[in-house]
Amino acid sequence: MSHDTASLVRHFEDATLPLAAFRHEQHVQIAWHYLRSMPALDAIRRMAAGLQRYARAHGRENLYHETITWACVLLIQERLECTGRDVTWEGFGRRNSDLLTWKNGPLSRYYREATLASPLARRIFVLPDAALEHPVSESRR
Repeated sequence: MSHDTASLVRHFEDATLPLAAFRHEQHVQIAWHYLRSMPALDAIRRMAAGLQRYARAHGRENLYHETITWACVLLIQERLECTGRDVTWEGFGRRNSDLLTWKNGPLSRYYREATLASPLARRIFVLPDAALEHPVSESRR
């Protein structure tokens, strides 16, 4: 489902975007939009607050995940810097199609599945651990 970015962001922020229309690609598009207009830390705060508000409005408070939110926004920021801030959403998506894939997407290169499934990673940002011999999250379960 393709959305005009301004309309998508507006419906996300006022929580009128139907759950069925809010898939991983729309998450990426909203973060991309924020990152084009504000510093990364502000984009993280706005995305996190928006996701929490949206989840609450739809009775799905348990869906918010801090590590996934922060890691995705930072990864999109890195890609945006590499592709250029003037790129359109369509151009960004074409050049970074791996970001639009959720299952076995780019975060799986940085995080172990068990880490992302942990309550700690859901609650706070946890550093990537896929390459660590003894991941930090194992000692904090």
